[in-house]
Amino acid sequence: MADQNQDLGDVDPHDRGDGSLPVFRWRQAGPGLATRRQLREMGLRPGGQEPVARIECRGGRRFAWLYRIDRAVPKQPMTLAKESALDKAMAARQTCPTYRRRYFHCIPLKTLGACLLRTTSVAP
Repeated sequence: MADQNQDLGDVDPHDRGDGSLPVFRWRQAGPGLATRRQLREMGLRPGGQEPVARIECRGGRRFAWLYRIDRAVPKQPMTLAKESALDKAMAARQTCPTYRRRYFHCIPLKTLGACLLRTTSVAP
């Protein structure tokens, strides 16, 4: 009896054994797999697990990693410290460095360097 139990092992049905991940086409992934966005909609996160497969669309030009739902863990709630840090980071991206004015959108500082508000003098 002891010899038979030594041959038993954990088998991952999604692992081919050669180290490569299976690739699924759009809407062809099996049950029990989800993308990060789908996990987030379920109130879950990957929780440190590695992706077990990949889903491709648009002829392989776009892809997403697939994770096992049974290994996902619940999302962590937003704390006041995290919310404050996120607000500070967004304020840095939404504030014009020239006019010190904060907008509801992110300012393209790499291309423009400032907001589109320009003070132009018009001759009468």
